[in-house]
Formats: sequence, structure tokens, C-alpha cells
Amino acid sequence: MERLEMYHGSISKSRAEELLAEARQDGSFLIRDSESVPDTYCICVLYKQCVFTYRLFQVEGNLWKTETAPGVKERLFRNVNNLITAFQHPDQGMAMPLLYPVSVDQYHNYHQRHPLHQQHNRKPKPSPQKHINC
Repeated sequence: MERLEMYHGSISKSRAEELLAEARQDGSFLIRDSESVPDTYCICVLYKQCVFTYRLFQVEGNLWKTETAPGVKERLFRNVNNLITAFQHPDQGMAMPLLYPVSVDQYHNYHQRHPLHQQHNRKPKPSPQKHINC
């Protein structure tokens, strides 16, 4: 998991919401550790200023699956990259396709180059209005 550019580790739910709000683009997503379920991850995706979170976990045989909307058939993947690729398309069981990864390096490098950007040169960022707990 650590090799994925969009994996942010053990950031909090609120920090994930902040990062996605700063991305300001529907379909922006990241992966983080679940705060409530051990050995589980969360895919967080921005859609209409709301953050939707889906649990992502490894099942027997080293296969991966994620929660989806009710009525969507469960799918298993050999790795997380394959799962992300599948969910880049509409109507796969998530609120929004996974289109724009919010990478750790992208965020870190941007704020190193623009340290005052957050404080002085921005309109107030919209806060996500909804979060499905993970």
C-alpha cells in the first residue's frame, strides 16, 4: 500500500476532508488507514463538496475488495491498482468515479513552494458537507 501515490497513511478523517476540499475537483480521491477498523483502509472521494468513504480491505488469498452501494455485486481484485482502475469508470458502486488521485508528494511539494498560499492568496475553501464514516 505504501507505494501508492495516493496513500496518505494514518491521517484522520477530518484531514482527508481538508485535502479533498483543497483539491476542489469532483472525483479527487485518496486512500488512508481506517480509524475504526484495524488492518483496513478507506478510499475517500470528493463529489459535490461531500466526501464519501468506502472501506478497502484485503480478503483471503491476498485479494482486495471495497464497499460499494447496496445492490452492487462484490468484486475481488488482485491488487489495489486494479481496483482503482475499475472504479475510474461510472456506475461501479461509488458516488463518483476515482479520477484524480491526491498524492502525498503533490500536496507536500505544492505547499513547500507556496507556503503563504493557504493564508493569503486563496478564497475560503468549501468544507465538505457530508462524510460517510469509515
